[in-house]
Amino acid sequence: MSSTSRNRLQRQLHRLEKVPSFLRPWAQSFLLGRAVPYTGTSQMRYEVMSSEQVVISVANRRRVQNHIEGVHAVATTLAAETATGMVMGMNVRDDCLPVVKDMHVKFKKRGVGAMRAVATLTSEQRVLMQSSDKGEVTVAVVVTDDSGNQPVECEFIWAWIPSKRPAKIN
Repeated sequence: MSSTSRNRLQRQLHRLEKVPSFLRPWAQSFLLGRAVPYTGTSQMRYEVMSSEQVVISVANRRRVQNHIEGVHAVATTLAAETATGMVMGMNVRDDCLPVVKDMHVKFKKRGVGAMRAVATLTSEQRVLMQSSDKGEVTVAVVVTDDSGNQPVECEFIWAWIPSKRPAKIN
């Protein structure tokens, strides 16, 4: 992909290619944690960041645990919401803003260990985002734990809107 066809988020992440490969995951997580400060509280790790897929994990550390020493429901939901939001951010045009419109989260069973959220967009969804000033899509996300189970089912509907409001006509 040429630098002229990259959006703002893709251009920022492209700059990290100059960072040594062993430091890149840490630098990427640090950069994105600063861009969206709340995500930094859970120390999420950004494993994959592409226009097709974003993978985020949350380790089962004390600071994100619930009363039964698993990853807290809010930290799990945050990982899924962030993964879906980041894959939107990798595709939304620079003159538009992604906004979460609706989310449904069902906790089916107790998670074991770390949680991992994998969000994907289809090529049709990505084309729609590039060709429309506004719209909405359901972003697929799968959340798994260390045992490979899917203890949580999520559905996120994201919209994108122009970043500047049209001028009012009096």
